[in-house]
Amino acid sequence: MSFQIALRLIVTELLFVTITVLAAPKPIPAPSTDVPLANQAGKETAVFAGGCFWGVQSVFQRVKGVLHTTAGYSGGSAKTATYKQVITETTSHAESVEVIYDPSRITYGQLLRIYFSVAHDPTQLNRQGPDEGTSYRSAIFYTNEDQKRLANAYIAQLDQEKVFPRPIVTEVTPLKAFYRAEDYHQDYAYYNPNNPYIQVCDRPKIDALKQQFPELFVEYTPKK
Repeated sequence: MSFQIALRLIVTELLFVTITVLAAPKPIPAPSTDVPLANQAGKETAVFAGGCFWGVQSVFQRVKGVLHTTAGYSGGSAKTATYKQVITETTSHAESVEVIYDPSRITYGQLLRIYFSVAHDPTQLNRQGPDEGTSYRSAIFYTNEDQKRLANAYIAQLDQEKVFPRPIVTEVTPLKAFYRAEDYHQDYAYYNPNNPYIQVCDRPKIDALKQQFPELFVEYTPKK
């Protein structure tokens, strides 16, 4: 375990940080604008940033129709895409998760709904819970114009309906590149379920996903 990860856990325990996950009794409204399910199986890519990638990955890897997830970095250059550099908050990177999904089984709009409902708090600027800095910002890195249109439309819808007590601060920017994070970050919540940080910050997100979206929830086991 790196010094930075150990420090993150210590701070979480000492301050008794309680993370308020957006786990309302019912999910937030579905997008009024979405694309229909595809007629045949395929693969599409979505990239989301919403705080520490451990929690975001642990949510999306348990979603029906998601084929694979990868923790990584987006927003900066390849030369600075390492954890030690990203935590300096000088690289323009955000901890992100690449979501490969089957558009015949789940729509981009459904992924957005999960992202805004349980994966993170989209009203926190440059932080999530105990994690502060631009690398923990809320951001959607779109891969095509449809994703850009749907993300912006959904944010406008949620703000107009005042779903959250504060305005959404999520950035919607084009994906220039996605860089895979170090191996020890992949499936971190799965392999470290008793880690205090995972228990406090990430387990509630998984529980909220199961509670709010039972029809989309699937158990997860990493493929060997």
